Amino acid sequence: MPHYREVKIPQPHAAGTPQSLRRVNAQAVLAHIRTTDVATGTGLMTATGLTRATVIAVCEDLVRSGWLRELDTPARDGASAPAAGKPRKGRPARRFELNARAGVVLGIDIGAGTTTAAVADLRGTVLGRSSAAFRATDIPAEERVSVVDRACLDALREAGETPEKVLAVTAGIAAPVDREGAVLAAQHFWTLFDVGLRSALHERHGWPVRLENDANLAALGERWRGTGAGVADLVVLLASERLGAGVLESGRLLHGRAGGAGEMGFLSLVEGVGSSAGIASLARTWQAEAGGPTGGGQAGSRRVFADAAAGDAAALEILDRLAERMARVIAAIASFINPEQVVIGGAVADSAGALLPGINAALPALTATPPRVTVSTLGDAIVTVGAVRHALDYVEANALDLQLRP
Repeated sequence: MPHYREVKIPQPHAAGTPQSLRRVNAQAVLAHIRTTDVATGTGLMTATGLTRATVIAVCEDLVRSGWLRELDTPARDGASAPAAGKPRKGRPARRFELNARAGVVLGIDIGAGTTTAAVADLRGTVLGRSSAAFRATDIPAEERVSVVDRACLDALREAGETPEKVLAVTAGIAAPVDREGAVLAAQHFWTLFDVGLRSALHERHGWPVRLENDANLAALGERWRGTGAGVADLVVLLASERLGAGVLESGRLLHGRAGGAGEMGFLSLVEGVGSSAGIASLARTWQAEAGGPTGGGQAGSRRVFADAAAGDAAALEILDRLAERMARVIAAIASFINPEQVVIGGAVADSAGALLPGINAALPALTATPPRVTVSTLGDAIVTVGAVRHALDYVEANALDLQLRP
């Protein structure tokens, strides 16, 4: 494994200092402006709770540094259209918009076999995307880094952007990550992702890189742009080959001491579950154990759901088993986390809607606090969506310290 120098990501200044207040105010203004086409002083005051003087000072600061553009002011703030022949009253409205292409962020999903990088502007609009495959699972760390790097550069080329425009990078990996970005390498599979990616990409390009667990990023993505939009107490289950959970409590990601919150190893102790195997893995295994698809062919999760939709009795029985098992998994989560909503995500999300009736029918008998259960609409992009959101959070929190490149 190559020896990369560890990189420390800048952290916010201590609370209560003038610099920290400037940062907090800038973050609040940017967080609102990215959600609207044009913002006025009055609108920003309402959205942020800041005074007019503070809002204008922050906006002028952000205009000077290139984050915002000030627009012409054809209207007057807080004034309705005047009657004919009467002068307008009220102070002129100053109007601002986000300079969305002032920089870009990279959101990366790193699995065991492939990696996908997405380039997004400062509103979170994806401008380019690229995927690359690893030639084997146990490749050297330096080779894994190079494959990820190539996917990032290809995505930037598709977006028409250069590496110098990247303001932040978040990479989601299939391993626990603590609050400081350190990988919990307590199992061999998890060590595959402990490759010095942060330091390597920083040394190659100067990018600030943060690591996060892929299920945690899925939870951020689902709350931002999925069926869990705005839900503060949310669990997202990545449920394809193996189960993993991202947990938001009062809108805050739960990591645990070493990043192990949301790991599903405990399911081996749950009656009627027995392992952390996911929906796709079990569907394929159970169909093969039953002798394969009724009409012949290779066993697989897509075939199971397709056959069930066509009314095949054997496939419908597998779906019933999957629904009952997922209900037990969700009941266990509900019993000690008590989320408002659980979202089934990952590669199986397109098909998992067929399990919802069975899950919802079984849940009340298994837990006193059954959550609302949905399937994600983000498909296999759920981790990169969350990674983009995570990177944008870093940009907004550190805007006053980041140097924009023209």
